[in-house]
Amino acid sequence: MWKGSLSFGLVNVPVRVVTAQRSKEVRFHQLHDADGARIQYKKVCSADGEEVPPEHIVKGYPVGSDAFVKVTDEELDALDPAHSETIDIQDFVDLAEIDPIYYEKAYYLAPDKGAGKAYRLLVEAMEASSKVAIARVVMRGKEHLVAVRVVGDALTMTTLLHADEVVPTSELELTAAGEPAKRELDMAQKLIDALTTSFDPSKYPDEHRARVLAYLEQKAEGNEVVLPPRAAQSRQPVDLVDALQKSLEAARRGKGAGAPA
Repeated sequence: MWKGSLSFGLVNVPVRVVTAQRSKEVRFHQLHDADGARIQYKKVCSADGEEVPPEHIVKGYPVGSDAFVKVTDEELDALDPAHSETIDIQDFVDLAEIDPIYYEKAYYLAPDKGAGKAYRLLVEAMEASSKVAIARVVMRGKEHLVAVRVVGDALTMTTLLHADEVVPTSELELTAAGEPAKRELDMAQKLIDALTTSFDPSKYPDEHRARVLAYLEQKAEGNEVVLPPRAAQSRQPVDLVDALQKSLEAARRGKGAGAPA
């Protein structure tokens, strides 16, 4: 995806950016129900309904109701950040200081040819300091704010949202419902304690995707599959204390069943 150097101070470590995430989303194509052929899309002018060829399509930025500023690819190219082959580290911070709401997409930084020793040195130094690097990198014509940290024996780079891209909670309409009673708070904390464990991502597979793929596989083999009935969801108001008590009891039973003999 990208090759360059990870730079801090006068140190440069040649690295390659390798994707660290794989999309497992189940995707579908749109087909004509009569013959199963793929549906194609045409770009049509909203004014006259005529199809518009690519050479007559331009970009427009909205500046008001039905008003746009036209801009060419050449103009946008001139405004793009200068090409760079360096991930410039600007600061080191504690991981706990970065709210997960800022995380966007993760990549691995793999050592490039001949960079093994310098790469290992940076991994061990960052691991010993327990710090995360905040850096900037120009990748695919766009400048990104990124966090570089150690995961296992490798460096990872996660793109971050900028401060003005995160909606502040002050803009939310939070309905005031009064303070919870001490008994309610105590039970809620006990329920949290009862459900607390070590994080293991393999415990949380994508069950919906597995069901969809299993169903599609059966259909592809020509088998008749009976769809499971959708469970009804109750919208009846519940007693908070009663719900907390039952949840706590269920959590304790669950932990007891999974405890070693």
